[in-house]
Amino acid sequence: MGTLGNNALTLAEWSKRVDPSGDVAAVVETLSQTNEILEDAAWVEGNLPTGHRTTVRTDLPTVSWRKLNYGIKPSKSRTKQVDDTCGMLESYAEMDKALSELNGHTSTFRVSEERAFLEAMNQEFADTFVYGDTALEPEKYLGLSPRFSSLEHENVVNFGGTGNNCTSIWIVCWSDQTVHFTFPKGSTGGLTHKDLGEVTLEDANGGKYQGLRTHFKWTPGLVVRDWRYVMRIASIDTTNFGTESLRHALIQALNKIPNTNMGKTVIYCNQTIKTQLDIEASDKNNVMLKTENWEGKPVTTFWGCPIRRVDSILNTESAITA
Repeated sequence: MGTLGNNALTLAEWSKRVDPSGDVAAVVETLSQTNEILEDAAWVEGNLPTGHRTTVRTDLPTVSWRKLNYGIKPSKSRTKQVDDTCGMLESYAEMDKALSELNGHTSTFRVSEERAFLEAMNQEFADTFVYGDTALEPEKYLGLSPRFSSLEHENVVNFGGTGNNCTSIWIVCWSDQTVHFTFPKGSTGGLTHKDLGEVTLEDANGGKYQGLRTHFKWTPGLVVRDWRYVMRIASIDTTNFGTESLRHALIQALNKIPNTNMGKTVIYCNQTIKTQLDIEASDKNNVMLKTENWEGKPVTTFWGCPIRRVDSILNTESAITA
């Protein structure tokens, strides 16, 4: 049974969601974020009940030039297997049935409240994509930052910032052969939303009442099949950077990717960085940064790669020094 407490809407809270005409008010989602990852990301069903196993070639066989009357030694390649696990992101929305029926707007009122749950799950998904660390929180999936947190990684470009006012730009080439999201074998991909209907809830004193319950569930995981198709421009000091330097770093990072045509190559940054790139793209003399029309809306591109805004990328990252 559910327990009525800080997670349940009170009558006072309900009254704040009704406009003067008695209809359910349109809530202004001031807490919403822009996280455009899902517009581009590839999804592949996992080959494990808990995620996805990737077989990676680690060594090539040796080959030799043979002379007449002389043989060559046989050889073989070597591989290793990497398992990427999925996390289980879940939540329940509960409310007093009588409360939801006030003024006869049950379904509208529930949708208004549940929209906030969808936004919360979207933000948690995006935060985990960037910073999820299974060493600290094993219930999540492993994100990008913990995988590529050192300058020893060949796919990390050091922008040279210092201190803890830094941010990163991520470049991902999405495809089933490079980088993709996954979900457990035999399950349903994406966020599921199930109306559990009328249930008996319980208040803090053990009193029972009838309520409505909705279950939200998402089981995503991130698979980096080939690390060369993820690039990080790290240690960008948000208080002191120039768009010319950003252009040079983007060129350096994109040239490290073996083949940007292997999938959909996308550049991810936060509002601070994207604003500067958008401003420069407005200069018609700029030949690298452009504003193009993608599916009916303007999108800034660099060398043809869309630049997406991800508010989950912080401006308070610590500079990478080693």
